[in-house]
Amino acid sequence: MGRLNQVIAVSEPAKTRMIKTLEEAHRNWKSDQIAGLNRSYAPNNDDGETLPGETKIVQTRVFDVLKKVETDLVALYDIVATQDTANTLAKTEVEVDGRVVAKDVPVTVLLFLEKQLATNIIPFIRKLPTLPSDRAWKRDEARNCFVSDPVLTNRTKKVPQTHIKYEATEHHPAQTEMYYEDVSVGTWTTTHFSGAILASVKAEMLERAEKLQNALKKAREEANSMEAKPIKMGQTIWNFVFGKDN
Repeated sequence: MGRLNQVIAVSEPAKTRMIKTLEEAHRNWKSDQIAGLNRSYAPNNDDGETLPGETKIVQTRVFDVLKKVETDLVALYDIVATQDTANTLAKTEVEVDGRVVAKDVPVTVLLFLEKQLATNIIPFIRKLPTLPSDRAWKRDEARNCFVSDPVLTNRTKKVPQTHIKYEATEHHPAQTEMYYEDVSVGTWTTTHFSGAILASVKAEMLERAEKLQNALKKAREEANSMEAKPIKMGQTIWNFVFGKDN
């Protein structure tokens, strides 16, 4: 039948053709095309009234439909059997940057891993939280997380002060007004902790995942280029079901 990728190319059209053939067959049963009729009228007397006869030709015969279904079904079963058998035999290795990540991987597993990377792993990596870039971080093994450098900030308190606008004289008391002044009363030492990861680490994870994704596609293409031994089983199944092997 050719290479595995050629078998895959004709698989879906064969499935579509099979579905269409079955749908057409069901429509034939519903439209009463399998029924025929021949009716004629004869008067009892020679001078009696004559009436036209009625004829309805059988348009659809079950065995004719079965022949069409047989052709498409046998072809489909042989294609699917050939494809799935080849899928179990076609194995290859997955190589990324000269490193063999997996050996003797069947095509079905390659497809599974491709889907996993596209729908689960890569989107998961993209959502991993990263450390804020507005401060310096270092790894603290004891706490099993990242720690920022301590930042010192003053704590101030408003202390009331008196401002003398005019000094007291012999005839007038002093004129003053109250105001508040920010006075440093202490120092805050702030250290931030985070369980996120470095943005560079996330970028490396994503790069490796995308490299593996490309490697899987390449491996699948190589596996699909292998020869697919034709498997003939559709006719045997048809003959058994419809009694043609008796």
